[in-house]
Amino acid sequence: MEPSEITAIVNVGDDLTLHGLTICPDLDTIMYTVAGLNNTELGWGLEGESWRVMDELGALGGDAWFRLGDRDLATHLYRSQRLSEGATKTSVTQELCERLGVKARLLPVTDAELATCFETEFGPMSFQEYFVRHHHDVAVTGIDVAGADEAVATPAVIEALLEASRIVIAPSNPLISIDPILRVRGVRDLLEQRRSDVFGVSPIIDGRALKGPADRLLSELGYEVSCLGALDFYKGLIGTWIIDEADAVRADEVRNRGVNVLVTTTIMAQHDNARRLSAAVLS
Repeated sequence: MEPSEITAIVNVGDDLTLHGLTICPDLDTIMYTVAGLNNTELGWGLEGESWRVMDELGALGGDAWFRLGDRDLATHLYRSQRLSEGATKTSVTQELCERLGVKARLLPVTDAELATCFETEFGPMSFQEYFVRHHHDVAVTGIDVAGADEAVATPAVIEALLEASRIVIAPSNPLISIDPILRVRGVRDLLEQRRSDVFGVSPIIDGRALKGPADRLLSELGYEVSCLGALDFYKGLIGTWIIDEADAVRADEVRNRGVNVLVTTTIMAQHDNARRLSAAVLS
């Protein structure tokens, strides 16, 4: 497909304000990756990064546990300036994408503020405290998305969901990357209405996540750690569930839930496998 035909509706539940700057990790990671500028070694941030500002901040005794590269800082400075001038997060994202040559359309699910919060064995934690400061290595008993009850999906998001020929739920962490999107008013209702056009890709392969805490969080919050458990999390939303070849034996169990199933590779590390998954999504 032409990149301009693709719209990505993106989580903003892990956005934060730090050093007076508005930082949008999911939007920026997708933007940098699609632009071919992502730091493949770290898995986040920009390629060719340097760290002089953070090193100096740490030397001064400042809060430097959340590392922001020197190049990456320019993005946060630009966004924060534009937001202070009255621009919306949606319009600023469009401006940044245009400057970085991103042809796909990136949309924050809402322009309102959301904050994913964790109830843990050590008390409440913000998203970045849990994910970065504690390396997602603490037990979680509950997840909340502050602001979700008041937030409304932007008109651009509603239009995209209404007009898309296919809606794809990517194999991101269901509980902390996708669920904050689903909790925003207007999104879940539209997916339920368009369920037959909704394809989901399982984030769990042979009982584990490729990276991150999705498998552990599913277990801690009472879901089976499998492609079936992830599907159950999306109950009522999925028309077709794509599972990995390693889970082919569970295809009938997916069908028994009233959901179509496709079996293919879901690991996108190799180009040919990524194309196979894309072909399944577009089938």
